[in-house]
Amino acid sequence: MTENITVFTQSSICIHDGERRIYLDPFQMKTAPKDADFILITHDHYDHFSPEDIEKVSNGKSVLIVPEKVAQTATEKAAGLVGGIETVRPGQHYEIDCLAFDTVAAYNNRKPFHPKSAGWVGYILAACGKRIYVAGDTDMNADNRNVKCDVALVPIGGTFTMDARSAAEFVNTLKPAVAIPTHYGSIVGKKEDAEVFAANVKAPIQVEIRMLG
Repeated sequence: MTENITVFTQSSICIHDGERRIYLDPFQMKTAPKDADFILITHDHYDHFSPEDIEKVSNGKSVLIVPEKVAQTATEKAAGLVGGIETVRPGQHYEIDCLAFDTVAAYNNRKPFHPKSAGWVGYILAACGKRIYVAGDTDMNADNRNVKCDVALVPIGGTFTMDARSAAEFVNTLKPAVAIPTHYGSIVGKKEDAEVFAANVKAPIQVEIRMLG
């Protein structure tokens, strides 16, 4: 189910669905594959919106998808790197070219780092025959606690998002078939946090630790 999902550093992800390559928040890419059909950005913090890494994955015709409030920044810093830019709002369904997906609000409940008013998002992708939820930088909140998905990629590093135990609680609420931790082991969180997360996720949910570093 997840063999076509790669997790790089932080929340940098690639999903290879047949002929489509979908990148999310590319960051600190060690190679420049230049093979993206779509590049999805959850928000504009430097470790999620990185023009340098967008350039590394873009094939020149790639579609860059960003939250509405990131549109100006994306136009100024990345328009020349991609084939086009599309904007999205939280809580909507989209079909852009051959990619169908839903957006989910991503925000902190009490921390100031990711306010709901910013309009930042996570994505539920229809890919690999599954619903794959990439949560973005978020806590469990009223907008995402009822997400229906087969695979959930969730941040566990704490400080700016959920920590490992809170992320496990979130996944236990969602009940996907597979949970994959992200957003730890570099800027925030320790590599050992993945083990804490796995220990607190309840069966029959499978945890896959796929971070490449």
